[in-house]
Amino acid sequence: MVRSSTIEPIRWENDALILLDQTLLPTEIKYLRITTAEEVWEAIKVLRVRGAPVIGLAAAFGMYLGLRDSKTEDWTSFRASAQKQADHLNSARPTAVNLRWAVERILEMIDAHRDQSVSRILERVLSEAQQIVLEDHEVCLAMGQHGLKVLKDGARVLTHCNAGGLVTARYGTALAPIYAAHEKGMRVAVYADETRPLLQGSRLTAWELQRAGVPVTIICDNMAATVMAQRKVDLVIVGGDRVAANGDFANKIGTYGVAILAGEHGIPFYCAVPRSSIDLRLTSGDQIPIEERNPREVTHGFGRQTAPDGVQVFNPAFDVTPHRYVTAFITEKGLVKPPYEKTIPKLFDPNRCV
Repeated sequence: MVRSSTIEPIRWENDALILLDQTLLPTEIKYLRITTAEEVWEAIKVLRVRGAPVIGLAAAFGMYLGLRDSKTEDWTSFRASAQKQADHLNSARPTAVNLRWAVERILEMIDAHRDQSVSRILERVLSEAQQIVLEDHEVCLAMGQHGLKVLKDGARVLTHCNAGGLVTARYGTALAPIYAAHEKGMRVAVYADETRPLLQGSRLTAWELQRAGVPVTIICDNMAATVMAQRKVDLVIVGGDRVAANGDFANKIGTYGVAILAGEHGIPFYCAVPRSSIDLRLTSGDQIPIEERNPREVTHGFGRQTAPDGVQVFNPAFDVTPHRYVTAFITEKGLVKPPYEKTIPKLFDPNRCV
């Protein structure tokens, strides 16, 4: 598959976590050398690393960084420290379930090897984090191949926010089918919503698509209805930060509006997510916690004041799209179609196929 960009957003190198600082894109490419769990927490909190899958990857390495200097050989004390690290990393961003999924996977691995020495468990923690990255590569490749089923030659896709290679170890979720199509020589073009207030669409999606040679056009968020009405869009593909058992899902603020518009114009609307983004513990989207971010992201975006002093600001980072607007989910196991309360749980049944 075509690589979404010539650089990787995350890697482990020379006993440190190397992260691409996404707050500086598209004008500056800078890698951060992360050596502590607190630095991982800060990078997730301020969006130096962002996107549901990749913050899970970062958190897995954060678990190792927070534990590697442990002086105890007592498993109980070590396990308590691990839980403390997990709770702290989880507090960085509450909506994307991948963060919690990754740290819980590390905790489960620690519990499974409680009979081993702490030093040996630490080796396993690092190995597990690296394994999660390798699995992410395969998951995204699989989503790309399954997503080809919804694309035709000449397809024009609208996407919201950034769900490309920058949100995973390399290939992306919503953009994975587009990269797969591009690799096959199919003609495919993308309309990228700018995605206010942090402009992940114009800063990041357009940046990586342009680097990969995929035709991309940036539009302001409030132009989506116009391009749909003018029949310039054939389908919508977005990512997702958490999917409830009934198919309701949280994604970047504005996704819900795009879904409504797509439904009004008879345009298929797809959500591409790995199974790690699905939270079967939640029965509906009403239970998904929605992160609210600093008002200055709205009033002082990128260093310039654009609102009067003291004005009230409502700045949720995500909204929830009801499942009735979703044509299908694109997952590493295939396309998942309604009724979601039946088909989504099948993704986790090893004896059944969706």
